[in-house]
Amino acid sequence: MQTRKRFSVTGCLKITAIAGALAAMALPVQAEQWRGWNIHPPGYPNSVALQSFAKEVAKTTDGRVEPKVYDNAVLGDQPDAIEQTRSGALDFANFNMGPMGPIVPATNVLSLPFIFKSVDDMYRIMNGEIGQRLADALAEKNLIALSWFGSGARSLYNTEHPIRTPADVKGIKARVMNNDLYVEMIDNLGGNATPMAYGEVYQALKTGVIDGAENNYPSYESSGHYEVAKYYSLTQHLILPECLCVAKSSWDALSEQDQKAVRAAAEHAATEQRKLWQERVEKSKEKVLASGVKINEVDDKAAFQAKMQPIYDEFIKQNPQLESLVKDIQAAQ
Repeated sequence: MQTRKRFSVTGCLKITAIAGALAAMALPVQAEQWRGWNIHPPGYPNSVALQSFAKEVAKTTDGRVEPKVYDNAVLGDQPDAIEQTRSGALDFANFNMGPMGPIVPATNVLSLPFIFKSVDDMYRIMNGEIGQRLADALAEKNLIALSWFGSGARSLYNTEHPIRTPADVKGIKARVMNNDLYVEMIDNLGGNATPMAYGEVYQALKTGVIDGAENNYPSYESSGHYEVAKYYSLTQHLILPECLCVAKSSWDALSEQDQKAVRAAAEHAATEQRKLWQERVEKSKEKVLASGVKINEVDDKAAFQAKMQPIYDEFIKQNPQLESLVKDIQAAQ
């Protein structure tokens, strides 16, 4: 009787252990809730691509990672969002490389005026070895660049008159992103550069605090800037890539399998964003033209480029370690 009792207790313990293991296996894996920053409104090409990224990540990780995109910069302006992502307070974001320069000096090369000759050249170069070098520089600052978005060619627009030559910029108060290179660009053309948050530009244009700004067609249209600044001049002085970046802490917490899934989703999002971007450029151009905006070509871009040479010379003097990167980009075109 005693032997039978000991066997019964042992058997019960085994059954309990097996049942516990099966119950643990049945419990759902706790999902990682990722917060993502986006400066653009819903429906914008970047916003649509980021939503696709979020959905694909949730699907391909079987719900282990559930990203959520917060549009319209509701989580802060871009400089704040960069710091939040670096610290891990935000998990991912779509950043323009313009304001990235103060944090990752190598990305300032991308902000040199006229560094890229065309949007296609920019995509090709950023998808290759040079893009990887820049991704490595971002990683050193705790930002993992998974893919490169486009933001088109940026041009000058203002409330005063068409800009056809550098002389037409003289005296114009123009908003620029927070980067010394953009301040120098406008100053070298004879204008007065005014760094300002993107969300403040419309009112500043309307009230005359500034005379103009610079941006691409979709941003010029979606922001409503075309309503108050009716002259859009195709200087195409900046062709800036953007990254879909993940916080290093969030990235490192992923398994190798989930890292592959997240990277693949980011690359798919970049392909979608580029296609949607070009479609949006055409629609935005049509809309601003219909509103009465006067768009003009700039026939002699070499005159503008000549004004930029002092910027290049000073940049290389101050950053000799980046001279090879500048030359490699130029040589690749």
